[in-house]
Amino acid sequence: MGLLDIVPAGVVTGANLRKLFAYASENGFAIPAINCTSTSTINAALEAARDIKSPIIIQFSQGGSAFVAGKGLANKNQEASIVGAIAGAQYIRAVAKAYGIPVIIHSDHCAKKLLPWFDGMLAADEEYFKAHGEPLFSSHMLDLSEETKEENIEICLKYLKRMAAINCFLEMEIGITGGEEDGVNNEEVDNAALYTQPEDIWDIYKAFSEVTDLFSIAAGFGNVHGVYAPGNVKLHPELLGKHQAYVREQLGTTQEKPVFFVFHGGSGSTEEEIATAVKNGVVKMNVDTDTQWAYWTGLRDFYEAKKDYLQTQVGNPEGAGKPNKKVYDPRVWIRESEKTMIARVKQACKDLGNVETL
Repeated sequence: MGLLDIVPAGVVTGANLRKLFAYASENGFAIPAINCTSTSTINAALEAARDIKSPIIIQFSQGGSAFVAGKGLANKNQEASIVGAIAGAQYIRAVAKAYGIPVIIHSDHCAKKLLPWFDGMLAADEEYFKAHGEPLFSSHMLDLSEETKEENIEICLKYLKRMAAINCFLEMEIGITGGEEDGVNNEEVDNAALYTQPEDIWDIYKAFSEVTDLFSIAAGFGNVHGVYAPGNVKLHPELLGKHQAYVREQLGTTQEKPVFFVFHGGSGSTEEEIATAVKNGVVKMNVDTDTQWAYWTGLRDFYEAKKDYLQTQVGNPEGAGKPNKKVYDPRVWIRESEKTMIARVKQACKDLGNVETL
């Protein structure tokens, strides 16, 4: 029995999303979450997953959402980020089923100062639920790791209760992810804060489970956003196994991996680190920096190869009167960026064991 015997192709929400993550955990693979900023990057992620017969997660950050809406829009009160995230989600819903794979629509890091963005997306989920019986987005992520553990859990629970009513999945973060992403800067944080304790995981699991089972935890095990020189980041994904054991003991269950874990700061990680994380219950890994670089390399290499055709509208090595439209047409060079991004998304899926999983 394959994944498509359990969940449908197209956007997956609620119980089907739970089934998808459970299937991944039981079968030893995880799903990459690709940060997207345009229909082009969305298409690249979908095409890659389709080609290797795998589910995929497409996620929007607050800044990425604003970019989807257009840099010309004001975003003082998160209005552009709200519009852009909703537009991106609606686009994915329009095309996802055509790719024949399960697709998860997710919103990435939302810090406390960005809660108006979260509120806007959740309001759109509730409206969509009234009409279609499911939320617009599959899931959202609250990153309140800058707050105290108590406040983090309190705010998450407030939203989780609202989300549970519409079968929307919540990802939360406990323990800080280092580095900088979309205005959340943890570059100077104390190293000890990068590692979550098992008691913290249990406190969250216990509190959230009283509301719903539609949640995952992004636990810190030395994670850092961005790409750094080898040896500068000390990841300890084996700690996730200790967290699973602690929760298992508290529950008195024989279920090997009761917690759905998320791996943040995945770009630049070694294959061994990724494999250890997946073995210990990671079902989702964020990939952004590496796919940004991949998208750029396609454009860079195209320009280098076609430079003499990209200086004027007319005139190239083939003749002074020869037109260059077929070279500078955005559909041509954007597609070159998509091709290199597609290859990188496929690599992310391969690293996570997410190939031929349908």
